[in-house]
Amino acid sequence: MILDRTQVRASFARAASSYERAAVLQRRVADQLLDRFQWVTIDPRRILDVGTGTGYGLPPLRRRFRKAQVIGIDIAPAMLKVARARSGLWRRSPLVAADGEHLPVAGASIDVLYSNLALQWMDPVAAFQEFQRVLRPGGLLTFSTFGPDTLMELRAAWAAADDRPHVHSFVDMHDLGDALVHTGFADPVLDVDRFTLTYEKATDALRDLKRIGAHNVRTGRFSGLTGKTAFQRFVDAYETMRSDGRLPLTYEVVYGQAWRGTVSADGSAHVPLSAIGGRRRR
Repeated sequence: MILDRTQVRASFARAASSYERAAVLQRRVADQLLDRFQWVTIDPRRILDVGTGTGYGLPPLRRRFRKAQVIGIDIAPAMLKVARARSGLWRRSPLVAADGEHLPVAGASIDVLYSNLALQWMDPVAAFQEFQRVLRPGGLLTFSTFGPDTLMELRAAWAAADDRPHVHSFVDMHDLGDALVHTGFADPVLDVDRFTLTYEKATDALRDLKRIGAHNVRTGRFSGLTGKTAFQRFVDAYETMRSDGRLPLTYEVVYGQAWRGTVSADGSAHVPLSAIGGRRRR
């Protein structure tokens, strides 16, 4: 799947003013991802938040790592404008508009790369290669993204309406693990959690997705309007999934952690011994 990077930027630019009100799940996942730092012992000097959006993760990262410089990067300048409006945020955390696949950051200059629910809008191999480039040897990558069961109700309902792809595709956890190893990361650990939001009407679910900028941005997607008949077929199919008076919408969240290693001649990745003592597992 090839994503239209221009459309990714445009979608989140349009959602900048509404994102904060609708991003309930994104904040909950961010809180859980941030909590996972308690299982590692690190003392970073520089942290990069890739896909920072409106900057929700920047203050807790600063609080946890008080000696570190925390930098926020996002593909949509409009999102960063909202982040800058947070009281004092722009003074303490540099904010940079850039694509996560092409970071304007020197090689081997980052100790921790944190990314909450942004990887699904990138090519994971290209992103991991770039993350590998900017992390120092022994540096930590911690991220969350969506797995393939995300929005499965919408995918099934749209399949009953027409044969066009209406819902973004998501990468399986095992494929993400393979991509991490392939790009030189060591000791990858991945796990999955599921969340279900519920809605009164199908249009409410679609409205929330629009408010957070979640659109189908695949290259070659159908760009026309969905007809009334097809849309009604979608609604009718979604209605068959109603439970306890509400329409469910599933999110499969993949959490990942890996260490920036060095690649040996046989293609395997190794973490420097100096980094091993700085980790604590569950």
